[in-house]
Amino acid sequence: MRSTLGIGLVVLAVSLSSAAAAGKSPLQIVISRQRQSLAVYDGDRVIATSNVSTGRANHRTPTGIFSILEKRRHHESNIYSNAPMPFMQRLTWSGIALHGSNHVPHYPASHGCVRLPDRFAADLFKITERGMHVVIAEREVAPVRVSSDVLFQPNQARPAAPLADVPLRPALGDLATGSIEVATAERSPLPPSFERDGAPIRILITRGGMRESVRDLQMLLNALGHEAGEPDGYSGPATRAAIRAFQVAEGMPADGEITPELLQAVFRKAGRGTPPNGILRVRRAFQPLFEVDIDIAEPGVALGTHFLQFQELDPYSGEGKWFGLSLDNALTNATKKRLGITTDADTSDFNALKHTLNRISVPEDTQRRIASLLADGSSLSISDTESGMETGVGTDFIIITQP
Repeated sequence: MRSTLGIGLVVLAVSLSSAAAAGKSPLQIVISRQRQSLAVYDGDRVIATSNVSTGRANHRTPTGIFSILEKRRHHESNIYSNAPMPFMQRLTWSGIALHGSNHVPHYPASHGCVRLPDRFAADLFKITERGMHVVIAEREVAPVRVSSDVLFQPNQARPAAPLADVPLRPALGDLATGSIEVATAERSPLPPSFERDGAPIRILITRGGMRESVRDLQMLLNALGHEAGEPDGYSGPATRAAIRAFQVAEGMPADGEITPELLQAVFRKAGRGTPPNGILRVRRAFQPLFEVDIDIAEPGVALGTHFLQFQELDPYSGEGKWFGLSLDNALTNATKKRLGITTDADTSDFNALKHTLNRISVPEDTQRRIASLLADGSSLSISDTESGMETGVGTDFIIITQP
């Protein structure tokens, strides 16, 4: 038994060392709470596996989509009596991390972190980098190759006419700092090669929330001549006064309330059709970049939670491969009511991810902008719910499916 175990560790070390030497292909880590296992993937190919120990009862490791935010060879817990956490790789700023341990039983035993055998933790530490994705699922899941016309490809980028009324907006995080970067009309000619040196981007597609609706409302009221104040997504006295002024002008009851009927009336008056029900956000290097309204068909059906990673970009054809997986995400009745969801996502459907992709419509100009930014290691997360409180300064999009 000792001989077999030794051979396994040698093979593992060689595999991880080879991956580190290659240094090109973006990897991802997938962890199963049910099996207490970890697998490192290059696309859909497993290059290393290990047993792990996740959080025990009352300290459960959350499931969801994460990325490595910080790495430290020597770290001590600032929560649990300075407990040693060698080869620590942080997943959330609230305290969830991967780290080495000399006690990794085949059952949940930690205070929420993911414990790794010391030797594996040291080898894994050598091949990871900040921003590398870590997916924690309840059951065992694995990425598979996904082909869809809906998925972005670098060769979709084409020079285009200047933007007019495309509803690209600054990311919410930028409004608080006063630093706003909005997608502009600039279009530089494509280089002879599609090879990209820039940092990979992170894309999140989710349902639009009340804050986005209020901000759209504020922007349109301002454009219509009703001073709603700064479009920050919060309904204050100026916004309510602008609503009442609009309602009086349109012969509506002037109650200052934000309702679906009001939103439809403002959008119609501004010549913008119907209010969008989805939002696409983009981050890069842990910072918000831009966001844009999108449309989601069959809004009463849950999107589910899905994660895709882009890699193997061919610099000559401008095409790469997407590898995706789906996570279980049981929404509460209150959440479903708030989002208008009447039908749950079918997690047993093998084509659930493709069906979800086919329901999403992204403006062509946004497709081109994303295509021009797409690089190896870029990712796309899809979820019915917001990324939550964990997403913030110094993070990618963090989606918690089960705390």
